[in-house]
Amino acid sequence: MLREDLKKELDKLNDEQLKKIADFIADLEFQSKQVTSSVPFWQRATPPERAREFRTWVLQLPKGSPSLQDEAFSRDSIYE
Repeated sequence: MLREDLKKELDKLNDEQLKKIADFIADLEFQSKQVTSSVPFWQRATPPERAREFRTWVLQLPKGSPSLQDEAFSRDSIYE
């Protein structure tokens, strides 16, 4: 219903008015893209996308780097 009403109204407009409407629509689309890009990845991504991104990040970590010494995992060493 609304779509048909809008089509009828658009048919009545002159070129200058249609240009203003086209500019308004372009502005709305631009604002929509800005909102999407301002949302952090972790909020907009699906769980599989987040998992894939995490695995990619893990693969970038240095391999063969020294680990913590066994003493670092000992509870006794915390309270020395």
